[in-house]
Amino acid sequence: MPLTRVVLPSGRPVDLMDLHLSSPYGGMLEGYPCSLVNRMEIARLLKAAERVSPSGPVHLIEPEREYPDGREGGGGFGPVELIPSVACVGVFRSTVIDPARDPVLHRSHLTVAWYQPTPQTPSGEIDDHPLRELAWEELAEDYEL
Repeated sequence: MPLTRVVLPSGRPVDLMDLHLSSPYGGMLEGYPCSLVNRMEIARLLKAAERVSPSGPVHLIEPEREYPDGREGGGGFGPVELIPSVACVGVFRSTVIDPARDPVLHRSHLTVAWYQPTPQTPSGEIDDHPLRELAWEELAEDYEL
């Protein structure tokens, strides 16, 4: 049973089967959010997604970045650069992509890593969400049940 169903702009419904949430800056003891820290955080999230789905396709949606003090200045590591406060890894499933495959025996799946500002589970026909532009047919992969 899916956690939720998301309808993509193409009209394709995709079911969220598993969701992991974390804080990108939760373990930060020193320093400040900057480009270097965010690159390491994004790499960590992508590795987490690959561990969740070691044999399936994984896609990273690049996070929006904010520069509260502007792009100039900052400390020794450059300006403060913030990404959304919730890191997400979701395992999605949908109907078969290849029409030549039996839709009863096959499904398609994709593991997605993304960032969002709140811990709310995306659902329905999302308007302002990073998942909105997910190109399922290009990124997902069919599998046999």
